[in-house]
Amino acid sequence: MTNFIDVLLSRHSVRQFTGESVKNDDLELMVRAGMAAPSAMNIQPWSFIVVSDRGTLTNLRNALPYAKMLDKAGAAIIVCGDTKEEHWVVDCAAATENVLLAAHALGYGAVWTAVYNYESRIEVVRKECKIPREIMPLNVIPIGVPADKNEAPKDKFTLSKMHKDQW
Repeated sequence: MTNFIDVLLSRHSVRQFTGESVKNDDLELMVRAGMAAPSAMNIQPWSFIVVSDRGTLTNLRNALPYAKMLDKAGAAIIVCGDTKEEHWVVDCAAATENVLLAAHALGYGAVWTAVYNYESRIEVVRKECKIPREIMPLNVIPIGVPADKNEAPKDKFTLSKMHKDQW
C-alpha cells in the first residue's frame, strides 16, 4: 500500500481524462472512503450518487459551467447532504476529501466541482439525478484515468499561514 502521507501530499485536481471507464469496485471503495469520514456527533448526513451512465454525465457536463471535464470522465460521484442536519456541509466536505484521496490512491484523477450554493447548479443536479428537496447536492466529483499521468501537484504549503501557540 502506498504511504498515506505520499498520497495526501501528491493528490491534486485532475481535469483531463482519457475517457476510460472506472471500475465499479473502485467506485464502491471511493464511496466507502467517503463514508469513513468524521462526522459531527456521528450523524453521517451524507448520501452519494454514483454516475457512470454516459447520458447523465453528458447532461451534467452541458449544464454545469465548471464540470466540462465530465465529457472524458469515466464516472462521477455526487456528494449530497441532509439539510435537516446542522453540520451537513462540513461533514460532506470531509467525505468529499476522502473520496478525492481514495480516487488518487487507486490511480485515478478527480476534481471537486461546486454545486452548492449555486441555485441554478443545484436545480440541474437535483433534476438530473431525481434528488429529493431535503437532500442537497454539495458537489459533483468527475473521476477518471488521468490524461497526463506525470502531472505534478502544486506545493501549497505556505509557512506564513502556520501559527504556533499564538498569532
